[in-house]
Amino acid sequence: MTDDIQAGSPTTDAPSPVDTYIGDPAERAEWDRRYADNGPLWSGRPNGALVAEVAGLTPGRVLDVGCGEGADAVWLARGGWDVTALEVSGVALERAAGHARDAGVTVRWVHAGLAEAALPPRSFDLVSAQYPALLRTPDAAGERALLAAVAPGGVLLLVHHAGMDTQPVPEGGFDPADYVWPSMVAAFLDEDWEVEVDEQRPRVAPEGGAGAHHTDDVVLRARRLR
Repeated sequence: MTDDIQAGSPTTDAPSPVDTYIGDPAERAEWDRRYADNGPLWSGRPNGALVAEVAGLTPGRVLDVGCGEGADAVWLARGGWDVTALEVSGVALERAAGHARDAGVTVRWVHAGLAEAALPPRSFDLVSAQYPALLRTPDAAGERALLAAVAPGGVLLLVHHAGMDTQPVPEGGFDPADYVWPSMVAAFLDEDWEVEVDEQRPRVAPEGGAGAHHTDDVVLRARRLR
């Protein structure tokens, strides 16, 4: 990604010639390769669980974690949300910014890893993480960063594919144990939080795009009380 999108100072501008990515270079390279090796990787439509869970919320400031090619960010902006969208892949962000321009909506793009982004704490009315590929760390940086971003009265919405965290690891393949799952985030919720939804349910999946074969979601929705 050639951009001026910095952690801590998101912008709505088009990408510039200066790369200011903040995060793990290896993680960025991996996801850039995945996007570059494909045309559009996702369906271009918002995730079904997001649409369902946001229906009763008053639009405010939202953080879209792992925004990919921007379908959720664009949908939220069209719905009146003030959107900040974070992504490690510059290839994906280029596509997302193009979709936002085509839709005529404003989104702040942040090219960074979540733990490294230095986003303002407790400043988002909604933090949405739809199937995020957040790597686990000994200090639980991903889990803590998700929770830290939610404002008092705000909502954390974390959605993931059901059952993946218990599947056997194929040789040389994706190891679910390397990533943050909703149950790990739920373990950090204390008396300052109210769990509104914590369940497995059939996935309402957009047609097409990677991941369309997954049939069930795990949905964690929690509200920060104070």
